[in-house]
Amino acid sequence: MSVIKSFSVGEGDMFYIEHNSDNFTVIDCCYDEDDSRDKYFEEIKSKSKKVGIKRFISTHPDEDHIKGLPEFCDTVGIANFYCVKNEATKPEETENFKKYCELRDNSKGVQDFFACGRKFRMRILRRHYKRQKMELHTIIYLQ
Repeated sequence: MSVIKSFSVGEGDMFYIEHNSDNFTVIDCCYDEDDSRDKYFEEIKSKSKKVGIKRFISTHPDEDHIKGLPEFCDTVGIANFYCVKNEATKPEETENFKKYCELRDNSKGVQDFFACGRKFRMRILRRHYKRQKMELHTIIYLQ
């Protein structure tokens, strides 16, 4: 059985999904205090170390969805980064936003986005390393 955990992070969002397979997904990054950040990141690191395919999905680059992204990369690591296709900029770039842009613009990042009125659909692709091609893996609907 798959397990979805939502962390209580105030106004922000942070989830992980332990799939009933060799997959692990983290959606967004946020925390309330440094203590909770360390606790959450260590839990994710521990839960994800036994799986082969790990992914991080960023729904959008608002601060309450990317808070702690540099520390998350240092503590847990991000092997596969997914986000909606964008060229977002901010007048004042935080370290969190700079890290988001680095991951977004890196060749390891995958961006795929379809707009349908007010609803958005993000197709999550995964690299099939043995065949060196991308395969559709998961579909997430965002509203």
